[in-house]
Amino acid sequence: MNYKYLILKIEEGVAYITLNRPEKINAMNYELFCEIDKVQKQVKKDKTIRVVILNGAGGNFSSGIDVRSMMGNSFNFAKIGIKLFPWSANLAQRVCIGWQRLPVPVIAVIEGVCFGAAMNVALGADMRYASPNAKLGIMEVKWGMLPDMAGLDTLRGLLPKDLALELIYTGDEISATVAESYNLVTRVSDDPMAEAEVMAKKILNTSPDAAAAIKSSTHKSWNAPTWLLLTRETVYQIAMIMSKNWRIASLRNKAEKKPPFVSRQRWW
Repeated sequence: MNYKYLILKIEEGVAYITLNRPEKINAMNYELFCEIDKVQKQVKKDKTIRVVILNGAGGNFSSGIDVRSMMGNSFNFAKIGIKLFPWSANLAQRVCIGWQRLPVPVIAVIEGVCFGAAMNVALGADMRYASPNAKLGIMEVKWGMLPDMAGLDTLRGLLPKDLALELIYTGDEISATVAESYNLVTRVSDDPMAEAEVMAKKILNTSPDAAAAIKSSTHKSWNAPTWLLLTRETVYQIAMIMSKNWRIASLRNKAEKKPPFVSRQRWW
């Protein structure tokens, strides 16, 4: 599949997805929204992909929505927000929550600016590694709007409500160091891409089915009642010990020469 505004590169089970409008600080126009949605679907179908590393070209993650482009075409602006049912996800929400719905871990590498809509996209990742020069902000209020891209779903699991409201009410820009202290980023690193690749290699040494089950169970159970969490743990674990990759994982713990895992099995 060809993309105009993002780059997809798959190397040894790792999918590198790069927002690629560096001349516009990777600002998100309608086409880029659509391409993020499409690449998420492609990754979901490709069982050879084990990890996603999400980043931006040209030393910046993204400046957020391309306001001039989106406001200049009210039809496209409407299309990113339209949905059939109020409880379903529209295009704007899928580019955030869609990362959580993938059966593989997603790591965001944040350099330069990460504002507004881009912050919501990054919040959808499982882990976020930021460079010391990174600047982040939830800036919808500056345009007279509220955050509506499903980022709050992740934000409420990371920040106390008062800190989240400070950021949302003001639209203030914060540094990577402050973001780390707020738990908005997992870690600040001088080389966040290298950090992401080290984590990717660790994940590649584990069962793809276990990684997928851990991600699915964690996202679905984090705020669930205890009885549902216990039920899901039991169901997922039974499925795990019936899988071929569970037997391979057991062998890898004993053998000097590690047998490779088979492709991810979609059992849920």
